[in-house]
Amino acid sequence: MVCDCAPMLRLVTTLLCRHCQRIRRLPPLRAFSNPGGTAENQVTVEALYDLSVDIQKIRQLKGWVLHQSPAYVSETASLLRDMGAEGPMIARVLELYPEAVLCSPEQQQAQRELWRSICPRERDLVGIIEKFPASFFTSSHHANQRANIDFFQSLHLNKRIVTKLMASAPQSFSCPVGQNKEMVCTLQQAYLELGGDAANMKIWLQKLLSQNPFVLLKPPEVLRDNLLFLRDRGFTTSELLRLLSKLRGFVVELNPDNMRHTLAYSQETLCCSEAELRDMVLNCPALLYYPEVILAERFEGLLRAGVTMAQITQTPTVLELTTQIVSYRIQRLRSYGYDVRTGSLQVLNGTKKDFEMSSGKLQLRRERPLFNPVAPLKGDD
Repeated sequence: MVCDCAPMLRLVTTLLCRHCQRIRRLPPLRAFSNPGGTAENQVTVEALYDLSVDIQKIRQLKGWVLHQSPAYVSETASLLRDMGAEGPMIARVLELYPEAVLCSPEQQQAQRELWRSICPRERDLVGIIEKFPASFFTSSHHANQRANIDFFQSLHLNKRIVTKLMASAPQSFSCPVGQNKEMVCTLQQAYLELGGDAANMKIWLQKLLSQNPFVLLKPPEVLRDNLLFLRDRGFTTSELLRLLSKLRGFVVELNPDNMRHTLAYSQETLCCSEAELRDMVLNCPALLYYPEVILAERFEGLLRAGVTMAQITQTPTVLELTTQIVSYRIQRLRSYGYDVRTGSLQVLNGTKKDFEMSSGKLQLRRERPLFNPVAPLKGDD
């Protein structure tokens, strides 16, 4: 009698496939060790594997986390899941910031309540955690965070602005509240002394902090020194207020020595007077903070394209664009029949969206046939 072995073969094959899949998803059997000789916490590794986290990525970038005990992988995942996060997002967060699993459930819950005081919608909070996980899971400065939140709320700033500050510049919320109070007070004082309207100060401060939240991390003396230097260069109080607003808080990133060298180089290259240079700086603050080497490269790129110094003087904001962007835009405009050597450089300026709109109009103008009102009309023969 002949035995039909096909069903038996199918059963064996199925069992072997399941066994192979199990082997593939399990971590390597050998124990990884750090330089100190401590083996990885296999409970942590197994839990991360179960969440589909890329363990190799963690080993390469932050392998020390895998050696810590205790770790709260399942508790962290449960917290994120309870807030509305899905599996792939949880895995991304833990790959980006594996230190999150070292926060105890009590610390995580305290952070959740703290953040909800400025971001009540947990759906929005999950989005913040996905982009800035380190900001959410930093729990060692909880008291400072609470005090700084209270301070910024006392300024009647928009909750969205406070949330953005805490997410993108968490260091400013981890420091003692007195440090932020001093810098904010200095900014407000400078605004008023330069002729700013007290009624608009809150809006001005909100805009400045949202555009450059790292302004809070600088000592107030830097702001005062830079404003005094610019005043000595001939800028009026109204011009300084305008410049302070246009720099978006970047004025604290500058220093008098660097500004002196950059301004001297720009004036020599452009062959302009002090008054002309100030006008260009007001339109293009980049002339204050770009190093000479960057400005030299951009001047050279524009001149190589046939642009004159007179054109650059009229539209200095073109210096805010990289040489690669300028070259691409000039070629694009040339394909539409526009020659920057004889036209305005203003069409080069703006964001990518701005340029697409302006160049699109040039393209339509070229493609649209001109209507001649005196041309004879074609009729039927």
